[in-house]
Amino acid sequence: MTLSPLARRATYVVVFETFAIALATLLLMALNGGEAHSSLPVAAASSLAAVVWNFIYNTLFERWEMSRSIQARSLGLRVAHAVGFEGGLVIILIPLFMWWYQVGPLDALKMEVALLVFFLVFTFVFTWIFDHLVPIKREA
Repeated sequence: MTLSPLARRATYVVVFETFAIALATLLLMALNGGEAHSSLPVAAASSLAAVVWNFIYNTLFERWEMSRSIQARSLGLRVAHAVGFEGGLVIILIPLFMWWYQVGPLDALKMEVALLVFFLVFTFVFTWIFDHLVPIKREA
């Protein structure tokens, strides 16, 4: 199946976030010892925060790149981009976890680190499968 670039990106985000919310709910349940109804709202809020932060962060990062006439992202710049994105997400999600689960900063950080490691693996696997099922449409 091939899709236009816009349809492919939209499909990727919708399917990725659907799986992400379901799996994050299960992971947060395991970490918190709670039930799905107590972790689903925070998983959905985390997903929304990640999507919004991704849009804001990448917009600002790309503006910064253009202001410096950067033509290609080096490995170092890609690492800095990833660390900056994840660092911002940690700053956003730790207070959310503290408030929702009524836990201290250390417990909230443990939850965030668990999610970060999980999503590192999940994103790799999901993207690999998605790229095989929905290849990029090449112009002739």
